[in-house]
Amino acid sequence: MVYRAVSHSNRGMGLESDINTTNDYYLDKDIAVIYKKPTPVKVTKVEYNCIKSPTIKESFYEKQSTTDYNGIYKGKYIDFEAKEIKKELIFPIKNIHEHQIKHLEKIYKHGGISFIIVRFCINNSTYLLETTKLLDFINNESRKSIPFEYFKKLGYIIKDAYCPRLDYLKVIDKLYFNKEEKWKTLNLNLKN
Repeated sequence: MVYRAVSHSNRGMGLESDINTTNDYYLDKDIAVIYKKPTPVKVTKVEYNCIKSPTIKESFYEKQSTTDYNGIYKGKYIDFEAKEIKKELIFPIKNIHEHQIKHLEKIYKHGGISFIIVRFCINNSTYLLETTKLLDFINNESRKSIPFEYFKKLGYIIKDAYCPRLDYLKVIDKLYFNKEEKWKTLNLNLKN
C-alpha cells in the first residue's frame, strides 16, 4: 500500500479569511487596527418568524462600496482591496471597479497607504501591489489584464505563515517605515 502525504494547510481558507485572521492578530497584539469594511446595504423588508430569528426579505445596496479594508498602522491610514484569482495566472482589470481604483488613488494622493492584495490560487502565491504600480499598468498598457510576471517583478510576495497568517504589514514596513527609522537613527547619531 502506498501512502501519500496530504496537505490540509489551506483547506477552507480563502484570502479574505486569511486577511481577517491576520487583522485579528494585529489587533490582539496591538500592532495595527485594520477592519473589513461592511457593504452599505439598506434593509427594506424584514419578516419576523419568531423573536430570535428575523429574516431579511428585501434589501438593496445604498451606494457603491469603496474597498475591502481600512485602518491605521504606525500613525498612517491604510486602505486596500483584496482579490482572489482562482483559475488563471492573470489579474483581469475588470475585477477591480473603476470607483475602487479612484478611491485607492485618492488615498495615495492624500498621504495614505493604499494597495491591492492578489492571491493566485493556481500556484498559491499572494502579492501586494502598490497603487502606483497598479495605476502605471492601467495608464500605460493596452492590455485588459495584468500578467502574473508583472506582480512577480513589481509586486511584493506575502508568504503564508502560521501566526500571523498573511503578514502584509512586513511589506508595508519595508516600503514605508524602514526609511523613516533609518532617518531617525541618522539624526540621533548626528546629534551625538
